[in-house]
Amino acid sequence: MVIERQYADGVISKEQMQEAVAEFFRRRRYSGKSVLVIVPDNTRSGPVGMVFKAIFDCIGNDAKKLDVLVALGTHPPISEEQICARLTMTQDERNGKYKSVKFFNHQWDNPEMFKFAGKIHAEKIERLTKGLFKEDVEVTVNKLVFEYDEFFIVGPVFPHEVVGFSGGHKYIFPGVAGPQIINFFHWLGAVITNPAINGTKWTATREVVENAASYIKTPHTLFALVANKEQFKGIFIGDCVEAWERAADLSAKVHIVYKDKPYKTVLGIAPKMYDEIWTAGKVMYKLEPVIADGGTLIIYAPHIKEVSITHGKTIEQVGYHTRDYFLKQWDLFKDYPWGAIAHCTHVKGIGSYNNGVEKPRINVVLATGISRERCRKINLGYMDPEQIDIANYEGKEDKGILVVHNAGETLYRLSDGSIPRIRE
Repeated sequence: MVIERQYADGVISKEQMQEAVAEFFRRRRYSGKSVLVIVPDNTRSGPVGMVFKAIFDCIGNDAKKLDVLVALGTHPPISEEQICARLTMTQDERNGKYKSVKFFNHQWDNPEMFKFAGKIHAEKIERLTKGLFKEDVEVTVNKLVFEYDEFFIVGPVFPHEVVGFSGGHKYIFPGVAGPQIINFFHWLGAVITNPAINGTKWTATREVVENAASYIKTPHTLFALVANKEQFKGIFIGDCVEAWERAADLSAKVHIVYKDKPYKTVLGIAPKMYDEIWTAGKVMYKLEPVIADGGTLIIYAPHIKEVSITHGKTIEQVGYHTRDYFLKQWDLFKDYPWGAIAHCTHVKGIGSYNNGVEKPRINVVLATGISRERCRKINLGYMDPEQIDIANYEGKEDKGILVVHNAGETLYRLSDGSIPRIRE
């Protein structure tokens, strides 16, 4: 059973959310239990802290312990101050009401953090991926997931470039998972391509995620949120798959914008919560479907100075390229981390590679704090952000120019349902 409150055309109030949470806990008892709450880091918007506080108000005094694990995936660790910000918790609240709560960062590159949960065998991978891959994939997960009586996943649902829609068990894979499965299903998503996946509920990558989740026997519940920034559109509490499905259906109504025609120039303005291209790449992922063949996407983010703190070295070695550039030279690239290569293909977009010539479908340009020289080295275009006057781009949709503020979470699609295709 899923407890829900939703309102696609308006907002649900804080009180309605709290009542949904209270209704769930009226049916369950947590006295003496240890509970782990898994939340995303600050690169996802949404009222996560509001929901965490509602959970704490219901069981914080009854549970033996109620702790928080930040689902970083391969993102850098965040400070206690940043975790408090994620949970909209003041320092006084942290030192007072919530002082018993322990904070943990996921450490994807620390082998001691993981427990082996199982293995998805090659034959099943072949079925799940419709023949794209046939190899064993080990499922390893942060050991804390197994050390509590139960865990909750609290996080938003949006269209997503790798799994179709984020949320649900994706906060486990890659959120608190080990590197092999993270690399595997990210590359799977890249092979299928962003335009074919983003905003599609059931995908091969989602099938892999759900199959991996079947190896986790710790009881758990999903608190799936659909929101525009801090405004609630819906909350769905219950079985992880069922609650996620309902949230994804609502997200499709809330987070997808349809346009009648593609644009030759798109200026995507990245919010401050994206502090490196690793996350600001979402500007491209969400806007690629509405950029015309031969068009240009400008990722405008003067505040960004880094490509990726975690994966920057790999990205500078291989560069941003189309999927086919990597696939047709796979022996050269197969030993690099697949997740980093996947990111490179998503940011560059679809295109072809024949006879040593790469032809991206569109031109991706960075207008950031990253220099012209570094942009050239990583195979992306460059513009000086100080030379961009946003007002000069506004109000020109009839001339083929689109400006998107706070780009990265809302997916843009063409209203006729078509998606970009690779042209040889």
